[in-house]
Amino acid sequence: MEQIEDLRNKMDQITLELIKMLKERTDIAKQIGTIKKNMGKNITDEARENNLRSKVLTLATEINLDENLATKFLNFLLNESIKVQQTNKQTHLSIFRKAKEMELQGKKVIHMEVGEPDFMPPQIVKTALGEVVDKGFTKYGSAQGHTQLQEAIVSYTSKQYNNINNSLNINKQNVLVTPGARFSIFLAITTLLNPGDEIIIIEPAWPAYRDCALNAGIKIRTIKTNLQNKWEPNIQDIKKIINQNTKMIVLNYPNNPTGKVLPVHIQDKIVDIAKRNNLYILSDEIYTQYSKTKCKSILEYNYHKSITVQSFSKSHAMTGFRIGYTIASTQIIKKMTKLQALVLTSVSEPIQYTALQALLKSDTTNNTKIINARLDTLQKMAKDANLEFVSPDGAMYLFVKINKPDFDATEFAQKILQTHGLAIAPGSGFGEYKEFIRISACQDEKTLKEGMYILNKVLKE
Repeated sequence: MEQIEDLRNKMDQITLELIKMLKERTDIAKQIGTIKKNMGKNITDEARENNLRSKVLTLATEINLDENLATKFLNFLLNESIKVQQTNKQTHLSIFRKAKEMELQGKKVIHMEVGEPDFMPPQIVKTALGEVVDKGFTKYGSAQGHTQLQEAIVSYTSKQYNNINNSLNINKQNVLVTPGARFSIFLAITTLLNPGDEIIIIEPAWPAYRDCALNAGIKIRTIKTNLQNKWEPNIQDIKKIINQNTKMIVLNYPNNPTGKVLPVHIQDKIVDIAKRNNLYILSDEIYTQYSKTKCKSILEYNYHKSITVQSFSKSHAMTGFRIGYTIASTQIIKKMTKLQALVLTSVSEPIQYTALQALLKSDTTNNTKIINARLDTLQKMAKDANLEFVSPDGAMYLFVKINKPDFDATEFAQKILQTHGLAIAPGSGFGEYKEFIRISACQDEKTLKEGMYILNKVLKE
């Protein structure tokens, strides 16, 4: 017992020394963060991280320490550095909140910062809201979702893809109804990955993937794409970044913010890489309805570690209803359902009923025509203003490059909102793209033209 106590005391002392060193490291990280902020530099330096990762792996081999343990500890330290350096980063939601505050003060704002269709949900939704009490949709429900809605989602999805892939085989046990697609993403990342694991995100990307991963202690590894290569990821970059801690890759096509749809041959290669490395594929497909070109769903691969996320927000203009769903294997759905039950018991039954009626009794093809027409209008005006962009394959945005020296989209977005009441999304919210802005096509054409006139005028000043 005396020997055990001596060893425990020694281990305690090492632990306390580690805590002191962690404090010293954190203080240094804060100093670096302050300097980077003043210089306008990005928080993450992946080249430096990769160099340090190589050194850690070499040291682990030299001292006979498990490489997986060493790199997981490194990922924890790197994530903590990001957290202490991260300031109030401006995203589309930051601009949206400020715009709403201005509207409460009686100021006019043109909203071109968020993907919120200005048209109303299908008429059946209004009718369904008046029926929920009489229909008995007012109680606690299953954490996984109401059976009727689950079955309707299965039927709807099967009709979408069975003509292409007759082997698609899903049932209601493969469906989880969630309060919006964002919560589906949170559940998938939080339940399927562990702190120290790594997730691959192809940027530019919707910031929720990064935020959910960082919140869960997951290390983000980014694959950066660019306008010159038409926002297509390099397959070799993906292969090189994978290690024993890599557990998931996120796909979002049609992409937010670029509107890019991956060519099928590139997506096929990514799925093959995921299969070979036993990775989860988290596929956010909420803009599928607005695709102008072939957009192959991850469901069509019948890969057992895929998670497909969908929502009623964009397709049915039901953003405020907060209703979405996930399709995955029963094992994955069970894990996600367990956390959902813990957090919110179940999704609101009245909202599930309205979603059910919307899915069964509405035709939203006109929504697609409206958004596509508006995107065409935006593209014409953007070209006339000499803005640089890749024509989107889908979604509801233009991601444009502003070719002005030392252009900072965050500062510009704040200024143009304050001075002209135009809300746009800074590109830095989607990755290291501070010279880009995202413009949403979710307003009527008259409003879009007014917004683009203001944008062009301010850029010329």
